Amino acid sequence: MKKVNIGIIGFGNVGSGVLKIIRERRSLLSEKTGLELVVKKVCDKDFGYKRNVNIDKKLITSNAGDILNDSQIDVVVELIGGMHPAKEFIIEALKKGKHVVTANKALLSRDGAELFALAKDRGKSIYFESSVGAGIPIIKSLREGLVANKFSGVYGIVNGTSNFILSQMSLNNCSFADALKDAQHKGYAEKDPTLDIEGADSAHKLALLTYLCFGRLVKPEDISVEGISRITLADINYAKELGYEIKLLAIAKKVGEELEVRVHPTFVPQEHLLASVNGVFNAIYVSSDLAGELLFFGPGAGQLSAASGVVSDLVDLAQGLKAGLFRPTLNIIEDSSVKRLRRIDDIESRYYIHFMTLDKPGVLAKISGVLAKFNISIASVTQKAHLKLKAVPIVMLTHEAKERDLRQAIAIIDKLDFVKEKSVAIHIEGL
Repeated sequence: MKKVNIGIIGFGNVGSGVLKIIRERRSLLSEKTGLELVVKKVCDKDFGYKRNVNIDKKLITSNAGDILNDSQIDVVVELIGGMHPAKEFIIEALKKGKHVVTANKALLSRDGAELFALAKDRGKSIYFESSVGAGIPIIKSLREGLVANKFSGVYGIVNGTSNFILSQMSLNNCSFADALKDAQHKGYAEKDPTLDIEGADSAHKLALLTYLCFGRLVKPEDISVEGISRITLADINYAKELGYEIKLLAIAKKVGEELEVRVHPTFVPQEHLLASVNGVFNAIYVSSDLAGELLFFGPGAGQLSAASGVVSDLVDLAQGLKAGLFRPTLNIIEDSSVKRLRRIDDIESRYYIHFMTLDKPGVLAKISGVLAKFNISIASVTQKAHLKLKAVPIVMLTHEAKERDLRQAIAIIDKLDFVKEKSVAIHIEGL
């Protein structure tokens, strides 16, 4: 039985989960693959705190070089995250003739083109299943299971923290602040949740999905990103009244010869499958020409879920090594029908708009007048009850309008003396 020696750099939650699975499922993995996965060394800065798996002291090192320079190690698993020194470790591993498995979506979304090119040049592979959706096999499915397909769109709920917050607001009728506090209490949100709630984490994952579906590795700064921090309970409830749920969607879709790549809160029709994805679960909805519409669903985080994806990558790599084959992780073919990225200003969408205004004659007429000047047509309007508030809500749904026009119109409306709060505009996606 062929042994595949593994070095793990980063022994936190996921790293310890990988060791746990390899140990506890050793027989199962051997029976299924005819391979023996052997963790030869584990590197981490701090082994002082307790993990849920015991580790032989002979495996422990605090020096990544002990793994990178070990000629017997076939695969380096990078699980420290972040940009540096993770990038340097991956580069060094490839140069030393080792394959790499990583879950580092931030690094791959920014420097993936460079790293994939180096891997190909060195005859090695980089696998990254757990970088999107933890254990959901979306990367493998796009890379292999749907290899003959062309894609028109991918829509993802890919951040469990944001989805938990929006779900709590919808299901339990609580405020954003209370839902965030609950997420932090349960360990679903960091003390500083900015990366999650402002959409950056989703953008990193979307960059990789876009690469796999359309052959373009879009830089995070080229993705239009808007988070959920300004979504109120009122917006959640208005959405439900109108037949929608609000979800933070990561979207990449073809429109003619252009590719739209964006992350933002979105009105999703309640009858659509994505609308029923709640809690910390993730879901990726894919539109393909041969297989049709597909939904990939499962836990988007968690020790064993993420570790399961890493082990899946290790088995894929090990089988290639056993056969003596080099199977490049990615043989991406750029979709030649896509000529350019569509600027966010040029995106056309229907919108929900929530204004808070004084209750006085002429308000609706003035708002409608500004919208009309920017060619924004109103589909419906509701002025909510006064409720003895200083300002009253006006809720509008528009027909399709350009993002640029909508933002310019709202900027003018928000300066009117009867508007008391910054207005909220949310995309309505035609799924």
